[in-house]
Amino acid sequence: MGNWFHNPNCNGSISISKFVRFGLIFSFIYLLFLSPKFVTGQESDGEIITLSDFQTLVAFKRELIDLRDTLKSWNGSRNGVCSGSWAGIRCMKGHIIAIQLPFKALSGRLSDKIGHLKELRRLSLHDNLIGGTIPSSLGSLPNLRGLYLFNNRFSGSIPPSIGNSPQLQAIDLSNNLLKGFIPLNLVNSLRIHRLNLSFNSLSGPIPRSFSLSSSLTFLALQRNNLSGSIPSSWTTQNLKSLTLDHNSFFGSIPYSLGKLGNLEELSLSHNKINGTIPNELTTLLKLRALDLSSNSINGSLPKGFVGLRNLSSLNLKQNHLTGEIPPNIGNLSKISTLDLSENNFTGEIPSSIGNLSNLTSFNVSYNSLSGQVPIHLSKKFNSSSFVGNIQLCGFSPSTACIAPSPESETPSESPLLSPLSSNEPKDHHRKLSTRDIILIIVGALLAILFLLFCVLLCCVIRKRTSSKAQNGKTSGIEKGFAAGSAGASRAEAGSNGGKLVLFDGPFVFTADDLLCATAEVMGKNPYGTVYKASLEDGNQVTVKRLREKLAKSPKEFELEVAALGRIRHPNLLPLRAYYLGPKGEKLLVSDYLSKGSLSTFLHSRGPETVIDWPTRMKIAIGITRGLNHIHNQENLTHGNLTSSDVYLDEQNNPRISDYGIHRLMTDTANSNVITTDNSAGYRAPEFTKTKKANTKTDIYSLGVIILELLTGKSPKEDQDGPDLPQWVASTVKEEWTNEVFDLELMRDVSTTGDEMLNTLKLALHLVDPSPDARPDVEQVLRQLEEINPKFTAEVVEESAEKEKSHD
Repeated sequence: MGNWFHNPNCNGSISISKFVRFGLIFSFIYLLFLSPKFVTGQESDGEIITLSDFQTLVAFKRELIDLRDTLKSWNGSRNGVCSGSWAGIRCMKGHIIAIQLPFKALSGRLSDKIGHLKELRRLSLHDNLIGGTIPSSLGSLPNLRGLYLFNNRFSGSIPPSIGNSPQLQAIDLSNNLLKGFIPLNLVNSLRIHRLNLSFNSLSGPIPRSFSLSSSLTFLALQRNNLSGSIPSSWTTQNLKSLTLDHNSFFGSIPYSLGKLGNLEELSLSHNKINGTIPNELTTLLKLRALDLSSNSINGSLPKGFVGLRNLSSLNLKQNHLTGEIPPNIGNLSKISTLDLSENNFTGEIPSSIGNLSNLTSFNVSYNSLSGQVPIHLSKKFNSSSFVGNIQLCGFSPSTACIAPSPESETPSESPLLSPLSSNEPKDHHRKLSTRDIILIIVGALLAILFLLFCVLLCCVIRKRTSSKAQNGKTSGIEKGFAAGSAGASRAEAGSNGGKLVLFDGPFVFTADDLLCATAEVMGKNPYGTVYKASLEDGNQVTVKRLREKLAKSPKEFELEVAALGRIRHPNLLPLRAYYLGPKGEKLLVSDYLSKGSLSTFLHSRGPETVIDWPTRMKIAIGITRGLNHIHNQENLTHGNLTSSDVYLDEQNNPRISDYGIHRLMTDTANSNVITTDNSAGYRAPEFTKTKKANTKTDIYSLGVIILELLTGKSPKEDQDGPDLPQWVASTVKEEWTNEVFDLELMRDVSTTGDEMLNTLKLALHLVDPSPDARPDVEQVLRQLEEINPKFTAEVVEESAEKEKSHD
């Protein structure tokens, strides 16, 4: 801290006014950065705690297993409990009002004596390993407002007594091992606005009281074993989010849901719902996301859907919907995801869909659609969005639309137009005249001359290109790739065994365009060399030349790379093409982003470039969105995620590269890459033993990148010292949390301090040494969005614009 206050203009004597100013500045900085409230989130009145509360805390500690010595500070007499030295404790007038110990790797069980803390307002123990049952004594806490026990290992049923707390505002018991029925009186409190019971094994129906609550704004019951029909009467006028997906609900969608005028998110997917979509849902003008996929819904799509102007995501996949897609569906100007696949829709695809500028994900596969795919859609989305429609054409070269021939339209020639009368025989074998023979010979000679001219022209062009390469005016990307064995002139036409396959993208090029492009080496990694290629038309692409001895055989390679080429997401760098050379060369072509990698952006910038907190938060959310798509939509692992594998566009939107590249390599090659790779700072501890990547090792790498964003430090910065996660954990443990953050971030800590601290806690959870303790990527994304909800909509909108510009 000394350097912060060193003043080179001081001469050894300090005036009284300077001394006062110095004292005020020091006090301000202490209160802002070093006070217990900032470091540990605690505040205290310094009074002596009551004996009853002290004894309860002792019993509370006794039931827990504290592997990290988080509760080491819980010692001594009760005089010091409210002094701010006891981690996670807040007092008021000698009583405990809050216990906040998230992300502490605590296990054991929660003591039933917790019910003795009569003034307790907030119990926050989320993201630990605490098991056992939830104490029923929590229902005897008259002042309890927030109960946060999510991401633990609690089992058994939910105590009905919890609903007796009249002040409860939020209950989050998600991601535990809870089972049994949901208590009927759980939302008895007139103040409760948030209830999250998702990711458990709860069964039975939804209590009717949930649909009648006047205060609920957020209700999450997804990923359970709930059953029965959805309550028919909903009067929760303040409800904004209702997620009931991945359960076993049956029956029809209640009409009363259309009365929830503030509803922004409705998810009923993966249930057993039947019937039609109520027209009443079309009155939900604030609705942003609607997911009814994987049910048995029938009937046609209500035309009123086109009036939902705020709708950004509509998923009706895998139902029994029929009829035509409404022609004016293009009025949904904000929509980014539209999935109507695996239904029975008929008719043509409305051309108005091609005008949706924000549309980044579109799928109408496996319906009964016909006609030609609108040109804008066929260029923007690959064939997987349209397959399974037998009468649909124009979405790939193999499904080109063929116009009917004139002959097929005229079955027989009319006798009135025949030059011969009906009683004259037709001559089908008329002999050629001398004039006809001369015309045929002249035509053949002209065709031969034209062919010779074309051949001569190609030779001239080749000669000029070869001369240009020899004079050093172009480096010849093929020359660089093949280490001099195959120059640009040798593979000019791409006809000697070479094969270029294009996926969808912003521009089209040939094998000659690619092989004759100007090449600039951008970097190397164990998989190959990365080039920046400048095509003759001015477009630029990134080309990765894979090491030939590491890649799979051409047949296996093409099978795997075709699957990777179909992957599209706003936060993934898309594969645009691949090339197989005549001598085994394998090239992968992707978009070129001029801003470079996240690693370069963070660690190689000049002192004049400042990266503020909103930018870093946006990057973290974007990377997590991309990884979420890789894990849950593509069933892939990245396996080598580092900040060098994340590229940024001009708006600092991140795109992950090299996802699934290990699928293109042999098992032996992947093993060798693991042992020689220089990304050790991002590797999970268990990786050195198993040598196998999975979703949990990806989560660890994601945590390191988030720590990199928070600290501004590279994981490789100090090769001899502790790695970045160890350094951060030890610094936080010593309660010098402010020393962790990049100095640039401390400038606005008065407004962003809470967000930074919560993100730091989450990042430390991701780099937990135990793989089982790390959350999955869906949970990480949800928590990042909850830390700063305003980023959710902003990131989606910017990602959509980014996808539009690239595609």
